[in-house]
Amino acid sequence: MPLSNSQYDSIIRTYEEKQNRNRYLSDERRAYVYRNVDGYKELEDSISSISVEQGKKLLEGDETALAELRQILRNLSEAKQSLLLSAGLPADYLEPVYDCPDCHDTGYIEGTKCHCFKQAEISLLYEQSNISRLLEKENFSTLSYEYYQGEDLRRFQTAVDACKKFTEKFVFDYHNLFFYGTVGTGKSFLSGCVAKELIERGHSVIYFSAVRLFETLSQISFAYKNKEELQGMHGDLYRCDLLIIDDLGTELTNNFVTTQLFSCLNERHMRRKPTIISTNLSLEEIRNRYSDRIFSRITSNYQMYKLSGPDIRIYKKLHP
Repeated sequence: MPLSNSQYDSIIRTYEEKQNRNRYLSDERRAYVYRNVDGYKELEDSISSISVEQGKKLLEGDETALAELRQILRNLSEAKQSLLLSAGLPADYLEPVYDCPDCHDTGYIEGTKCHCFKQAEISLLYEQSNISRLLEKENFSTLSYEYYQGEDLRRFQTAVDACKKFTEKFVFDYHNLFFYGTVGTGKSFLSGCVAKELIERGHSVIYFSAVRLFETLSQISFAYKNKEELQGMHGDLYRCDLLIIDDLGTELTNNFVTTQLFSCLNERHMRRKPTIISTNLSLEEIRNRYSDRIFSRITSNYQMYKLSGPDIRIYKKLHP
């Protein structure tokens, strides 16, 4: 899984919290039994002395000592379980408590990540992608062609095919996607489809609307005490497996935005990290609003797909 060190540490901390919580629960249960189940503690205390006695016999040459010890321990275990059941408690009440009985809350089984660790990775990636709620409704399983006709349908089908190929070849084939066209034609939806597929496969995806991205960068950049936070933000933007910038052009464009956008696109291209951009702007508007360097970077390094048709969000409201 391509997690950053901070992401990995975050998951490990949750395992430490589980271990501490369950250790405390086990201690509380044992203290309760010692207080309320007569004879239980005495049985447990006798185990060590019996083990010592049988160990001495074994050292003295008594070959039956080990077998006797095993039988005695079985009898003691049954007696303890009987006491617990008599007190109205489960027979395994004092067994170690684990959230995951397979890895015993370590996250690993014989050096391999446990299924619970893999699920924790996916959950964290969803949380940090900024689009967890969006992807519940917008993914390939909910994709529909019913809102498109003619040339609009052909364009959408072409873009869908491109997205599916993008996810299938993501690990082996570096390229970027650029969706542009009229409002409400499925650009953000397709970005979400790709994001869900890749997150489910364990890839790190970061989603930002253009407005939020540049507002966040601006707030961090112009606060003197936030240099480390800015470096961390840039690191996430540059290194995540997929960056999605949605609704480019809705932000207030200025020199700061232009500089930050070019740096981001350039750094990700140099690192061969895929990016998806969606915008309601035309190509001419992109050229006029941003620098020639940005326009050149996009047209040279992105597969470009124009979407057209009615505004699907309005159509759904009018035809529930």
